Amino acid sequence: MIKTAIGIIPARYGSTRFPGKPLIDIQGKSMIQRVYEQAKKVNSLSKVIVATDDQRIYDAVIAFGGEVVMTSENHQSGTDRCKEALNNSGGNFDVVVNIQGDEPFIDPEQIAQVVQAFSDENTEIATLVKLIDDSEELFNPNKPKVLIDENDFAIYFSRAVLPFQRGVDQKDWIDNFNYYKHIGLYAYRSEVLDEITQISPSRLELAEGLEQLRWIENGYKIKVAITETESISIDAPEDLKLIL
Repeated sequence: MIKTAIGIIPARYGSTRFPGKPLIDIQGKSMIQRVYEQAKKVNSLSKVIVATDDQRIYDAVIAFGGEVVMTSENHQSGTDRCKEALNNSGGNFDVVVNIQGDEPFIDPEQIAQVVQAFSDENTEIATLVKLIDDSEELFNPNKPKVLIDENDFAIYFSRAVLPFQRGVDQKDWIDNFNYYKHIGLYAYRSEVLDEITQISPSRLELAEGLEQLRWIENGYKIKVAITETESISIDAPEDLKLIL
């Protein structure tokens, strides 16, 4: 049974493609404020905090009345930053939700979905997927795909299209099999978050460039919930035109 869950929003100022991204103005509010406010709408989260490595972001969160903790500049991933933020949160939580800081209009229901996944006692990590309905997206290596077992646990994540359909023309693949793309929202049991941040990068992770393969390769069970919505991620300045 889930007792308490915390939402942590990693937010770095430095970004190769979009420096200062968390503080960009989106219809009168910074992006980090919009993400924070969406997360606060989730009743199953007992607490929401921003985890940053930059004083400017820290000050901005304080200014709009949010909770924030400073973390190291040396973290290699949002997962590692979440672990430090959890340690500095001042509370004990059963589940930690890693909320992407570049999705200003994230659907609170999606966050609630990953928390609900822990009602299954076998769930150690949870994430979301969405049915792919477009062939161009199916064959796009920048859109990781997920293979799922009969109990809705992830078997494998890949940039390739899996499974290969023998004897079927590729243009017909999408009509003959349900392919799912990964939606990058994660949640972890607190003790599992502690464990996975101590594991070195794995062979599969290095090959595909997908962190979650490290967890599967080391035997962790990732529960998958299916969503029908997908919020817009702001990865580069040109992405702003999609929401403004």
